[in-house]
Amino acid sequence: MKKLLPFSLTAFIILADQAVKTFIAQNWRLPPSGGVFIKDVFGNDLLWIVHVRNKAIAFSLGEELSDAVRPVLFIILPLVALGAVIWYYFKSCDFTRSQRWAVAGIVGGGLGNLIDRVFRPDGVVDFISVKFFGLFGFDRWPTFNIADACVVVCCIVLLLSIFTDKRDIRANQKARKSLMEQKKGGMP
Repeated sequence: MKKLLPFSLTAFIILADQAVKTFIAQNWRLPPSGGVFIKDVFGNDLLWIVHVRNKAIAFSLGEELSDAVRPVLFIILPLVALGAVIWYYFKSCDFTRSQRWAVAGIVGGGLGNLIDRVFRPDGVVDFISVKFFGLFGFDRWPTFNIADACVVVCCIVLLLSIFTDKRDIRANQKARKSLMEQKKGGMP
């Protein structure tokens, strides 16, 4: 049960992501038409809610690839990778509680965008644009969606937990070692 419960987060992310993307796709015209613009106290356009489509991956990487190559790189390869992550997740006892939830969030975000790549021929629906104030050369961060945000946040949580959950990892290793010893002791 402790391995299955985090996948409630996966389902929630997929449902929320697809519901908002459907709303945006049905109610917002593609640019250059407007969107919702939220300004900060200095009058900067801090947050835009707009409707754009991305046929590539993060930062529009791979946009120039042919229509024959894109499905392999952007659908089949990610599907295999997500399948491998899920397989390892259920096969391994190495994940701490926070890592299980982080993995489930990454899977939810990954599947949310895969659904778009398969069922939305115009590309993944992106709609959140944030002012980035020139950091890393970006005036605005590339437009993203809920699935993208979940993948990024959950990857950060996973990485942080790898460094901070050492205590839980040692407890899992002790439990696994004890189980192995019990199995050995029960063999003739």
